[in-house]
Amino acid sequence: MATGNSIDIARNPPEVTIPQLDTDNAEALALRALAYVAGDEERLRRFLLLSGVTLDELRDRAGDPRTLSGVLDHLLSDERLLMAFAEAEAIDPALIASSRRFLPGVPIE
Repeated sequence: MATGNSIDIARNPPEVTIPQLDTDNAEALALRALAYVAGDEERLRRFLLLSGVTLDELRDRAGDPRTLSGVLDHLLSDERLLMAFAEAEAIDPALIASSRRFLPGVPIE
């Protein structure tokens, strides 16, 4: 429980770094998510199929905030993929949903 400016050490041990949530960090996380999805042929094929973009379009738009929104939405729509990415990145899955709010479009709730 936070009181004033203090943080409960039991919930946030000193070795855990909680990133500042902002647009830049949300985009950076989404780029890591895109790299994760693209790093496996089956994950990439599924993303392309569900998003309706071609591989060339994805390459051209990889840094576009709307594309990055779509990547995070894709993760958020598939709990197994979300959890696998969060584990691979050693992050709390809730960080993905929180980051999504800093990107364009309406996030999946």
